[in-house]
Amino acid sequence: MDISKDIFITNFGVHIRQLREKKNMSQQDLANDCGMSKRQIGRIERGEINTTLGTIINIANALDIEPKELLDVVVKQ
Repeated sequence: MDISKDIFITNFGVHIRQLREKKNMSQQDLANDCGMSKRQIGRIERGEINTTLGTIINIANALDIEPKELLDVVVKQ
């Protein structure tokens, strides 16, 4: 299967938002736990930026999940 990078990044952001909301966390809560700005979390969730592996690990730690769970994205075209 050939997945567009842009589509994956957008769906990745949606997935992070869903996981964050499932934990009843605000963007600010997640940002604080990751040592990032709320603006940066928002940009990731909107699929505006291609985030780094380091950030993925920080987000996973803040959500108390394994990094691989963040990458388990359902790609909707």
